[in-house]
Amino acid sequence: MKNFSCSCGQTLFFENTRCLACASKVGFNPSDFSMYPVASNGSVLIQGEAHTLCRNSTDYDICNWLVVGTGPGYCISCELNHTIPNLMAENRRRWWKSLEHAKRRLIYSLLSLKLPIIGKHIDARGLAFEFIEDKRTNPEVFEDHVNTGHDNGLITINIAEADHVSREITRQYTGELYRTLLGHFRHESGHYYFSYLVCTDPLKQQFRELFGDERADYGSALSDYYVNKSTMIRDPDLISHYAQAHPLEDWAEVWSHYLHMVDTLETAAEYAMQQGSTHLDDIDELLIKWSELSIMLNSLNRSMGLEDAYPFTLSELTLKKLRFVHGLLYPS
Repeated sequence: MKNFSCSCGQTLFFENTRCLACASKVGFNPSDFSMYPVASNGSVLIQGEAHTLCRNSTDYDICNWLVVGTGPGYCISCELNHTIPNLMAENRRRWWKSLEHAKRRLIYSLLSLKLPIIGKHIDARGLAFEFIEDKRTNPEVFEDHVNTGHDNGLITINIAEADHVSREITRQYTGELYRTLLGHFRHESGHYYFSYLVCTDPLKQQFRELFGDERADYGSALSDYYVNKSTMIRDPDLISHYAQAHPLEDWAEVWSHYLHMVDTLETAAEYAMQQGSTHLDDIDELLIKWSELSIMLNSLNRSMGLEDAYPFTLSELTLKKLRFVHGLLYPS
């Protein structure tokens, strides 16, 4: 993730809505990955073209992205929303803000990688997000149980994942090493982009040699995984315990780790760290730098009395899978 600069010279960060030095309202333009000061009415001219802050900025102060045009409209991230939480319920607006922050970081990465972002409101095969909850957190809703997941382009996130306490309880209960909102978004996006990227017979064959046969019955595989999870010995060749559930889950786990890697390396490079990298097309450099940076991240966390930031060991097979993902995004 890049850092940005205000016109006054102050450093701006991705989530900033206002410059802390000159108090200017600011907005992020996803078309050129830049942050701009905007007028009090939320408008700004960029290369002679009018832009306006997203409607979710003016209505709810929940977004800081710009939209082309002068009228109220939703940015490229917010227009993907299919369902948002009930904002009249306690804590839901705070949870929604956390969900949108994570989603925009995902969209930033997808745009950086030049992946297509087409909403379901444009194409039935496109992308959409629903943020909903179940009776465990709200007895008044219809759903008894909401699983975070993906279905034909619709990514569902249980909004309880935006509550730190609830998410940590779930992480401990499931025995997961890592569980974050951003991790959920990145994992589920992998399911969506699988059919877009692994789309030819040669690529499908390469995928099956690395990950297994994605045609295996998905429902039965997940059912078996959850029934046997407590006694299942973790395969050290796979990136996580959950990657054992099905080849497509292994793919989504590797995909999300690839996005973790490139975003964190770019952030490190912004701070002139030798372990950072902006050469995102060079997989050899990325993997070497990531090994160095992840060790340092974990050491820094331990110095603060925290758990490892990246509690994973990448096997040779996992490294091959990361190379496969990279090759799909940067074909030679």
